[in-house]
Amino acid sequence: MPRILGVDIPNDKLVEIALTYLYGVGPTTAKKGVAELGIDPKARATNLTEEEIGPLAALLDKPSTVDGQVRRPVPQ
Repeated sequence: MPRILGVDIPNDKLVEIALTYLYGVGPTTAKKGVAELGIDPKARATNLTEEEIGPLAALLDKPSTVDGQVRRPVPQ
């Protein structure tokens, strides 16, 4: 199971759909990320290589607040 930003995404889903399992990533963001990196949108998440996962995680981490940052506890 590929792990992106600390979250295991489902193997059997298309990459665009699997990315929406990350809290804060919707269909539009997932499609833009896949297109920008040149990943085949019809590929399954299980077929992602480490060379594709790294840049994908970096791309999703930078422009907006997603899973890890959203769910991080706020110190009081």
